[in-house]
Amino acid sequence: MAFAPVFHSEWIKIRTLRSQIASLATILVVTALFSALASSDTGGDDFDPLFSVFFGVSFGQIAAIAFGTAAVSAEFQGGALRLSLAAVPRRGRWFAAKATAIALPVLAVGLVTGVVTLLVGRAVLGTKADGLGWAEQVRGVVGCAVYLTLMALFAAGLTALLRSGAATLGILVPFLLIVSFVIGDMSNNIADLLPDRAGQVALHDTWDGAMGPWTGLAVTALWTAAALAAGAWSVRRRDA
Repeated sequence: MAFAPVFHSEWIKIRTLRSQIASLATILVVTALFSALASSDTGGDDFDPLFSVFFGVSFGQIAAIAFGTAAVSAEFQGGALRLSLAAVPRRGRWFAAKATAIALPVLAVGLVTGVVTLLVGRAVLGTKADGLGWAEQVRGVVGCAVYLTLMALFAAGLTALLRSGAATLGILVPFLLIVSFVIGDMSNNIADLLPDRAGQVALHDTWDGAMGPWTGLAVTALWTAAALAAGAWSVRRRDA
């Protein structure tokens, strides 16, 4: 079977699940809400207007991760994977179509989220956002979309490897909300290589580490590629 019909069938699976659509909507709502709250607090000498605007991405990514996780974990329930592979015997092609069906809607929602979050954040910041140039704002919007997409795919690959949505969320959510910050406070440059911290450099107006915005996103992309490769290996080698 060609790639296009496989992708279409996987997209139908996603769009017909209300929980999946709700996860996409949650990305926008949560990101914009927390960004508005962060933008209302401009105290401190290390104030970064761009990161204040996009601060909510740290919480919106949880919805993106939930989306990627649920899209893959559904295949391991009730023998759904056997049916999928019976229709598409080439497992690598099926997994590529699944990943594409996850990436495209998150990327689209991520771009909308980036624009809405930027407008909301600038409105809350008021004159304190005047220093943001067009280049920084465009980078923030694009970086927001790319980062959310990469994290959704990272979760999808990990779910395919672990074959459990609960295990994936049990690892990623505490790591992103707690462990990453603890490691960052206790180490120097090592924590900058973590997928979340590296990717979010693109959301800062200025940065102190060795990696720039696009280098940081490239590091996150490497983490995602490794997770997808591990997930593809699991799908190919293990029984459905």
